[in-house]
Amino acid sequence: MKGKKFIPSLFLKEKKFDKKQMIEQAIFYERSGGDGLLIWDQTKSQAEHEKALRAIKEVCRHTDFPVIGAGNVRKMEDVKKLLYGGCTIAAIDFLGEASLSLAKEVGEKFGKEKIALIIDNSLTEEKEKQAAKAYGSIFLLTDVKKLAPCLDMELLPILPLCEKGEDIEKILREKGIYGISGPCISNESFAFLEEKEKLREKGIPMDLLEGKLPFESLKKDSHGLIPVIAQDYQTNQVLMMAYMNQEAYEKTLKTGMMTYYSRSRQELWIKGLTSGHFQYVKSLWADCDKDTILAKVAPIGPACHTGKTSCFFEEIVVTDSKQRNPMTVLEEVYHIILQRKLHPKDGSYTNYLLEKGVDKILKKLGEEGTEIIIAAKNPDPEEIKYEVSDFLYHLMVLMVEKNVTWEDIMRELAER
Repeated sequence: MKGKKFIPSLFLKEKKFDKKQMIEQAIFYERSGGDGLLIWDQTKSQAEHEKALRAIKEVCRHTDFPVIGAGNVRKMEDVKKLLYGGCTIAAIDFLGEASLSLAKEVGEKFGKEKIALIIDNSLTEEKEKQAAKAYGSIFLLTDVKKLAPCLDMELLPILPLCEKGEDIEKILREKGIYGISGPCISNESFAFLEEKEKLREKGIPMDLLEGKLPFESLKKDSHGLIPVIAQDYQTNQVLMMAYMNQEAYEKTLKTGMMTYYSRSRQELWIKGLTSGHFQYVKSLWADCDKDTILAKVAPIGPACHTGKTSCFFEEIVVTDSKQRNPMTVLEEVYHIILQRKLHPKDGSYTNYLLEKGVDKILKKLGEEGTEIIIAAKNPDPEEIKYEVSDFLYHLMVLMVEKNVTWEDIMRELAER
């Protein structure tokens, strides 16, 4: 465990939750320094439960931090929907024979690191304790008043739900605590980063960014500055170049927001403080000479003051070359197909397929799938390359028709 965590919570009531508000709240917690999010489905009907699952999936799509899905998790299918929907952990009730059986089933399928066990008191049966160790990664404790006997079990790290007014520091000092969740930290006035820093200063290990290289070990120029290249951590697009001094470097690590030193103004500047176009740290790397930093960031809005996504847009020279980056090629072909849909062209095969509709596209996909099977029997790999290319083209026509992007697909794969 890297450090003890603050995991704010959202509780979904019957017909009283709004997906858009959930996403906004989750993004706020992530950017404010929360270490994850617990979403607890407290709906009553099956229809509302399904709606809650879809909302949880959307939250996972719009955030990068870990999400624990809990509530109404009664069978394998519920766990699948949470984990395949992007949750890092699915929490199941751990009470009675049925729950022991479910814990074994999902723990063996997905691995114990994907499963949290919900308890309201310490376990008394030996078979329960053995199952907990075998199939769960953390306990989610709903009654913090029963914390002491649960800690005495010394089985799994415990994440207690705490109401407002609980002594957070006292709880976090306990050895077996995973972190804190619940209403006590789930409000917009709770300063996650500041509170974690205070607790760390008191000797409690908290989940904070810690640089492996002190600023003193980096090579600076005569003014004590080091250049920093900011790169979008998802697209790998280079966004900008700026400088850091020691104070900017340490503030970046402390806050998780890119902070630079302005040579013209001779002062620190938090990227986005004026424009709202913040850059959130995903990773920092030094080059082989330790005289340049590469910052992989999650950007909010454009990096350039001109409104461009990247500061690097003034073309100097470009040579003709084939694009071979797989993702870039797929994106470019997808964009061409999309343009054909938006701006039809006479004689275009793509427009012919789009005009005929889904049934025709699916028929062609089926044919191309069969061609791949036949080609796979051929010892010459060239034929299968050709057939897979055909299949991917027709697949992208279907994606455009159904308004599904490669970003949607990649995100779905990444969440599996």
